[in-house]
Amino acid sequence: MADTTRTSPREFLGEVKEQVQKITWPDQEQLKSSTGVILAFVAMVAVIIFGMDIAVRTVLELIRSLFA
Repeated sequence: MADTTRTSPREFLGEVKEQVQKITWPDQEQLKSSTGVILAFVAMVAVIIFGMDIAVRTVLELIRSLFA
């Protein structure tokens, strides 16, 4: 269960400052690599969704043509 004791705003900000100093930021090469991976993943998902859209549209048009 969560601790119910409260800290003062000054203590809270001090703890936040400590945690921010522990952050390790990526260098430019890691950032470029990660960006490339993310762009590739987004493109892949877009192609999958596009393919699913075409498949569903084709099936619905086929069903509509059977009853029209």
